[in-house]
Amino acid sequence: MKEAKVILTACTAIMMAANAAAVSSPVDYVNPLMGTDSKISLSNGNTVPSVALPWGMNQWIPQTGKMGDGWSYVYNAEKIRGFKQTHRPSPWINDFGQFSLMPITGDIVIDEDRRASWFSHKAEDARPYYYSVYLADYDVTTEFTPTDRCAYFQFTFPDSDKSYVIVDAYDRGSWIKVIPEEQTVVGYSTRNSGGVTRNFRNYFVIKFDKPFDSSNVWENNEIQNGKTELDGNHTGAVVGFKTAHKEKVGAKVATSFISLDQAYQNFKELDGKSFDQTRDEAKDRWNEVLGVIDVEDGNLDELRTFYSCLYRTVLFPHKMHEVTADGRTVHYSPNNGKIEDGYFYTGTGFWDTFRALFPLVNLLWPDEAAKIQDGWLSFSRESGFFPEWSSPGHRGCMVGNNSASVVADALLKGIGTPGNEEEYFAAMVHGANNVHPHVGSSGRYGHEYYNELGYVPYDVNINENVARTLEYAYDDWCIYQVAKKLGRPAEEIDLYKNRALNYRNVYDPENKLMRGKNKDGKFQTPFNPFKWGDAFTEGNSLHYSWSVFHDVQGLINLMGGNKNFTAQLDKVFELPPVFDDSYYGGTIHEIREMQIADMGNYAHGNQPIQHMIFLYNYAGEPWKAQYWSRKTIDKLYSATPDGYCGDEDNGQTSAWYVFSALGFYPVCPASSQYALGAPIFNKVNINLKNGKEVEIKADKPSTQNCYVKEMSVNGKKYNHNYLDYATLTNGAKIKYNMSDTPNTNRGIMPEDAPYSLSNEN
Repeated sequence: MKEAKVILTACTAIMMAANAAAVSSPVDYVNPLMGTDSKISLSNGNTVPSVALPWGMNQWIPQTGKMGDGWSYVYNAEKIRGFKQTHRPSPWINDFGQFSLMPITGDIVIDEDRRASWFSHKAEDARPYYYSVYLADYDVTTEFTPTDRCAYFQFTFPDSDKSYVIVDAYDRGSWIKVIPEEQTVVGYSTRNSGGVTRNFRNYFVIKFDKPFDSSNVWENNEIQNGKTELDGNHTGAVVGFKTAHKEKVGAKVATSFISLDQAYQNFKELDGKSFDQTRDEAKDRWNEVLGVIDVEDGNLDELRTFYSCLYRTVLFPHKMHEVTADGRTVHYSPNNGKIEDGYFYTGTGFWDTFRALFPLVNLLWPDEAAKIQDGWLSFSRESGFFPEWSSPGHRGCMVGNNSASVVADALLKGIGTPGNEEEYFAAMVHGANNVHPHVGSSGRYGHEYYNELGYVPYDVNINENVARTLEYAYDDWCIYQVAKKLGRPAEEIDLYKNRALNYRNVYDPENKLMRGKNKDGKFQTPFNPFKWGDAFTEGNSLHYSWSVFHDVQGLINLMGGNKNFTAQLDKVFELPPVFDDSYYGGTIHEIREMQIADMGNYAHGNQPIQHMIFLYNYAGEPWKAQYWSRKTIDKLYSATPDGYCGDEDNGQTSAWYVFSALGFYPVCPASSQYALGAPIFNKVNINLKNGKEVEIKADKPSTQNCYVKEMSVNGKKYNHNYLDYATLTNGAKIKYNMSDTPNTNRGIMPEDAPYSLSNEN
């Protein structure tokens, strides 16, 4: 049979691929259910099984949670309420642009609790490009497959005179209209969780391939007889069919944030296509994007985890721009409510994703990265600030001014539209010296204190003050790097270079840790290094003291040299998982995830400490980075519903795995260097967009053989503890000889350490 006419089970497809020398269809290794076994008290990812295209405007999921619930799909649920369009980047931020379809049979039941159907994972097939599930209460199988702005549904009904599809436009303001002669339902939903203007609407058009036997509209779960259109709090439609046994009813869905006319325009993504063709094209697109990395290895579990993580790295940020009938790229701006020209991306929190997600996109998919950077410029032009957390507009969440890192890492790699560099720089400087008037997490909250004193004081009612100080200092370093590249005036360059050293102002030499400091220059007391929150963000001093990404050597100097520094690193793993949760008044899930991981006080489930492992490279003990990166990979990740150790967070925790599995990690984005760990695969080819190839070979890597005995780059022995961006993008052959014992004579010289500001010539 042709592949277009058969859908292989995920297991069969994976087994077929595993028998090949190299991965021929990487998408078949992906498990979208990875990380879905989560709850408020304990996160194993807090993901949903997103069916979408890479960076696609819309994602589609089965909905197990109630309308408006951030936990819209959880693995341990027993019933499905509908199939939902979602843009949810995390359960904590929740969703916007959402509505659902739900097939039923028998009497019409609209209420989401009463219409919900039992299902089983045994009768569920989840892939990035396709989803199918059997709804037991109705004897209906639902399938769907995506394009960027559309989806194609297929409902397989039983023999029934009462087969229906419920369209739910959700509450808090919606509109619905049934057009029976066109076999179409149109409407809009306004349901959102913030970050929009008053005129926000998500328009949809649903075209069925079978004439309606009946049609109705409803409001607040009640059928409104004799009407074909409703505008109210919570509206929807029910369309009915008479179906034969196993009859398939198709529904093509297109949406737009701009207008109903634009939703019809977006329908062109499905013009003339069958369900199978749409599915096959979506699969091809996933293989194109994931296929940038070819892995040759026989470890099926590691392949599944690797490609499942790689899949997560390209779901966010997602595009929000659309293409008009005359070919213009435009977008609804959630920041000013207008239709603007240009690219627009949203659905990401830079506090998480500056660390590894954006460096990964810049390395592997620079063409998409350039569009994303243009999207941030749209954000700035329309709101006055780059986003720090967007969904879809500015959201008040997390700390830092890490848009500086995201923009700098791209600009310094030549990614973005040429000619806009000065505008990017001006927006970076503006964000460093102002704060958004309505969203305190965009720009810099407390910048007045920081610029005057060199830190954000502990006693001026600005929470998470040390975390802010440390991140602002790194962000100033990013601005300094861009200022140098653009040839800005010397006084401007020196200003941000000097501010980049402000991390020193919150370093406590007595405890060899970062600590809150009062406005009068005295450290806050009492000090408990195990206290989460307070002066820090979702972590404690043991976690945040390493957030000197740009000047690890400077931190080493403060701590009294390499031995003291590595002893402090060791202590994080050696200490028991004790904690003080008094700031929160209870044990938040991030604390619990650290406690149960059996890795001491190392809290990999949250982002502030994820780079810490690789800091051993700066202090002459790279073998410990090799050991702990492998330990974290083996212990805390798997392609299973509980396969993460905390919130996955828009691709960041997945990007950590992808980089670490390849054997290097961007400790300091915008530095052009990646600190080394050790690869886990026998052979990897990275197929760069410039036509060059990076080949990484490792001799029998394993949990035991986790140490680098020796290493070569392009045939020459290599002792440095980092790789350069230029080395990779020019094409490179990297070879590792692995061992089960550490080589304590390799990578120990000062010149082997990665970049630090204190070592800058």
